Amino acid sequence: MTRRGTTNGLRWLVITLVAAATIINYIDRSALAVMWPGIAAELGLDKRDYANIVTIFLVGYAVGQSLFGKIFDALGTRIGFLLSILVWSVSIGLHFVARGALSFALFRALLGVGEAGNWPGATKAIAEWFPVRERAFGQGIFGAGASAGSIVAPPLIAFLYAFVGWKTTFILIAVLGFVWIVPWLIVYKAGPAAHPWISDEERSYILSGQKPADAQADTYVPTMAQLLSHRQSWSVIAARFFIDPVWWLFVSWLPLYLNEKFGFDVKQIGLFGWVPYVGAGIGALGGGWLCGRLLRHGLSVNRARKSVIALGLVIMFPALLLTAVVETPLAAVLSIAVILFGFQAAITNIQTLPSDFFSGRTVGTLAGVSGTSAVLGVIACMQLVPALTEGGNYTPFFVLGAALVPLVFLAIWLGGPVERVRPCADALSHGAAAGTHLR
Repeated sequence: MTRRGTTNGLRWLVITLVAAATIINYIDRSALAVMWPGIAAELGLDKRDYANIVTIFLVGYAVGQSLFGKIFDALGTRIGFLLSILVWSVSIGLHFVARGALSFALFRALLGVGEAGNWPGATKAIAEWFPVRERAFGQGIFGAGASAGSIVAPPLIAFLYAFVGWKTTFILIAVLGFVWIVPWLIVYKAGPAAHPWISDEERSYILSGQKPADAQADTYVPTMAQLLSHRQSWSVIAARFFIDPVWWLFVSWLPLYLNEKFGFDVKQIGLFGWVPYVGAGIGALGGGWLCGRLLRHGLSVNRARKSVIALGLVIMFPALLLTAVVETPLAAVLSIAVILFGFQAAITNIQTLPSDFFSGRTVGTLAGVSGTSAVLGVIACMQLVPALTEGGNYTPFFVLGAALVPLVFLAIWLGGPVERVRPCADALSHGAAAGTHLR
């Protein structure tokens, strides 16, 4: 029988499990792109089919972001993650029976719904388990999981494809999600306030660092309409709309870029396709670490978050333009690594903003809505890619990414200071009358 209050560092075990789920998420997500040259040749599919399949996935992903944001706020982090990974593991396994563009699209839509839950779930878990000064680093560990999944996926998928073919590969990677469920249910018994394993010292450290002085703001649980009445909410929604397409352009199209630009087959994609995500992983951890360091040196949350976001954007912009003109595969993957380094440094801090602005009962909802916004931006860009890359010319592809970067900075700047959002007068009166939104 487990003794109460015996474990220090439980928050790091929780975020490690979240990062592990994210690695599995990206292995499952990347499998189709890595194996596409072989699948397309076998089934007679082309680049437009791929773009449409990815778009259908993203529609499911957009629905799943908002759906699971609400599920996590309603049912909690433990059950929310369980449902999310069950849905996406079943759906990736169903790819085994896909026979054409339509069946792939249907299974990818279901995959998108399930995988989307990982993001509002991670944001909520970090808000629950980390004090403000550690949240960006916690988000960085989670972001590094996305990068690690993208590093592992190309060689792993290429290896499995070479030995068992694409159908069995989908079955094997589906098993990973079911394996993950076991330690998750064992470890994540409750939040830090009620977890039977956590020490009193760690519980106090986590809860005392979550702005208890802002009592009025912490109990503000806005309706959706009230949430969308705050410009801080729109800054997150707009920033995600503009920045996420940059990441997805590479997650979805890097294998095809290497295939079309440099003639790579599935084996060569497996050898080179992981390199850019090393930069992404370093950026995720570095962006979280730097923000935490700035906070420890006395900078406000507002200055620390925005400084690191701006630094990431400044790194991304010239690297995107440089990649548009490189002519060797080594130069291409290295410059893309720089792009993704800057992206992860920025997004790590952007994704902490919902927990900076609102209490735990709203974090999942805003993370989900902003995630849906992100997917809408990705869908808009994704449909442009086949036309932009006509004839194998990817220069417009990278210029599009560069054009989005200043818009991210503008969205963050117009959102005002990073601080707890307080209810306005009409929200206060509404809550008092209804007795449901303000407790």
